[in-house]
Amino acid sequence: MAFEITNSNYEELIASGKPVVIDFWAEWCGPCRMVAPLIDELSKEYEGQVTIGKCDVDNNDDVAAKFSIRNIPTVIFIKDGKVVDKQVGATTKAALEAKVKALL
Repeated sequence: MAFEITNSNYEELIASGKPVVIDFWAEWCGPCRMVAPLIDELSKEYEGQVTIGKCDVDNNDDVAAKFSIRNIPTVIFIKDGKVVDKQVGATTKAALEAKVKALL
């Protein structure tokens, strides 16, 4: 299962130096439910190499605001503390995995 990213822990994760992938979602979002299992699979496959987590925008608006999230699902890819890529909208596992591999 992907790590839960919240208002209180996201800065620590980004400062860790490890690449970070954040899936911004909400319970009521249909396309978010399509992306969620892909994020969970990737979090298992890349455990120890990349921190992959989910951020519920309804409960963590500070994180969503920091990254200017306007649409969900949005998946951001962070390397060395900077956003290096972004995927807005539902997509395939292959597309997400290619972006994760680019972080390594």
